[in-house]
Amino acid sequence: MQWHAKKADGTGRDTSRSTLWVLPVLLVGSLTAAAPLQAQGGREHRQVRPFSPEDLGLLEGPDREAWQRPDQVMDALGIADGSTVADLGAGGGWFTVRLARRVGPNGIVYAEDIQQQMIDSITRRVGREGLNNVRFKLGTADDPDLPAGLLDAALMVDIYHEVEQKVELLRNVKRALKPTGRLGVVNYTKDGGGPGPAMDVRIDPQVVIEDARAAGLRLLTHETFLPYQYLLIFGN
Repeated sequence: MQWHAKKADGTGRDTSRSTLWVLPVLLVGSLTAAAPLQAQGGREHRQVRPFSPEDLGLLEGPDREAWQRPDQVMDALGIADGSTVADLGAGGGWFTVRLARRVGPNGIVYAEDIQQQMIDSITRRVGREGLNNVRFKLGTADDPDLPAGLLDAALMVDIYHEVEQKVELLRNVKRALKPTGRLGVVNYTKDGGGPGPAMDVRIDPQVVIEDARAAGLRLLTHETFLPYQYLLIFGN
């Protein structure tokens, strides 16, 4: 599996090349290499090994702020001071700490991942940054283990194509949302270029919409302001 890293030389020219990276993963149950599997509804998807905690620095590129646009993503989800939110598949906590600063001391961020080493990494990061409003959750392949009816928003960033039990996971996320809560799914487009996984593992947004519908969620908006990704926002 290849991750395409976008680079430029001193003249600003794109000198992109493919580097062999293990992809970040939210919820997969196997350590095997990428292989075709039968997904829900008969669709084929690929299963990849979990992203190694030793490689978390690869997700901290200095240009990520520019193309990930976290403030716009949080604005689109209505995340504000005092919100209760979840960062699903939080990895090393890149988005977690930004969410924590946005919701402030009156809010709560649940940082969820299925790897204990990732949770440990986030714990250290949150401690270094002096944030006291983050709670940690070790989830499973189909359940992030979040309290029912508590969340104003949940966010899945750059990892939906890695989720094995998609519909069941979405059902459990729906259960954790308030009646007015929102779920945001950010994932790479098939024609967006830039960083991210190989094109053959990227998921068309319509597939995500169908999965969400099967889980009882409805599409509220399809945002296209991200240069390499789409943002789908769902509600109950």
